[in-house]
Amino acid sequence: MYLLDTNAIIYYLKEESEVVSIIEDIYTQNLPVYVSAMTEAELFAFSGMSDEETEQIEKFLQSVSIIPMDSQIARLTGSIRKTYQLKIADSVSAATALFIGTRLLTRNVSDFKRVSGLNMQEI
Repeated sequence: MYLLDTNAIIYYLKEESEVVSIIEDIYTQNLPVYVSAMTEAELFAFSGMSDEETEQIEKFLQSVSIIPMDSQIARLTGSIRKTYQLKIADSVSAATALFIGTRLLTRNVSDFKRVSGLNMQEI
């Protein structure tokens, strides 16, 4: 099981070969792929995004399960932010991965390496 960080999706959609290879391998193995609702929000927050880019994101999100932020994830997010001084979006990603017991796929390993118990893979 994998939770994709926002940057993993961005590099995948930009067709960066190494990231495409890793994510396609995950899909080939038919492993569950998740995205936090915060990542969904971040993807649609970029100013100047074209209609084509919006459609590309929409299509990609249809291939994953989106994990909403509930009270348990919100509290875990707050604890992670307070303990590790991560940005709120990174705290949500870490909390979501910990809550559902999955590996976080990210390029920003340095942002997450201090979070105790977080399983992650660098892309």
